[in-house]
Amino acid sequence: MTPTLGRRMGAELIGTFWLVFGGTGAAVFAALFLTADKVQLGIGFVGVALAFGLTVLTGAFALGHISGGHFNPAVTIGLWAGKRFPAKEIPYYIIAQLVGAVVASGLVFAIASGKPGFSLVASGLAANGYGDHSPGGYSLLSGLLGEIILTFIFLVIILGSTDARAPKGFAPIAIGLGLTLIHLVGIPLTNLSVNPARSTGPAVVLLTGGASWAFEQLWLFWVAPIIGAIIAGYAYNAVAGDQPVELKS
Repeated sequence: MTPTLGRRMGAELIGTFWLVFGGTGAAVFAALFLTADKVQLGIGFVGVALAFGLTVLTGAFALGHISGGHFNPAVTIGLWAGKRFPAKEIPYYIIAQLVGAVVASGLVFAIASGKPGFSLVASGLAANGYGDHSPGGYSLLSGLLGEIILTFIFLVIILGSTDARAPKGFAPIAIGLGLTLIHLVGIPLTNLSVNPARSTGPAVVLLTGGASWAFEQLWLFWVAPIIGAIIAGYAYNAVAGDQPVELKS
């Protein structure tokens, strides 16, 4: 029996909360950690990439059987393009995902503000950005192309590993490792999004604290992932053939 829409929205809210809290929390709290002797014990880019991957892996195992484990508006739209998800339920999933992301970012800020000297604006809350706000100084065009390509690959991994013809039970592992790998590629470009909700959470919290840059650049982190996801949905079916089982409401 398919869970009710309300229960599936609850699962999406919790899963997206975990993705944003675990991923951006790792970046804010643990990416850089210096001892009193100035020894770096932080997890760095690799650790943050792994944190994002692990949130999706664990979240998919814990909640995927309830909602499908999207935790990402681009995934929801990509699955619709791939004929795996009904269009009429897209807004409900996205609302739940956005609520989870904003709550997670607010709690990351609340915890981080307990450290003496913490500055919301200076920390950036691991927000996504391009140009002056790209970790590597990459341009808008570089960020746009990177987000489209990496979201495309992420959706291909999701569509392929959840295909009824694929080996059963391994999809969360493939998806989590795939997200880790694309973060290793994309963090220097934009802090990597491939997830509009993940980008919206920090941008909203930063805006409430007087920093508007992340909100002003947020459009890219909606447009690029959605483009990449839609292309992937159609491309996967063109290569692999239509999915035999279609998720219905």
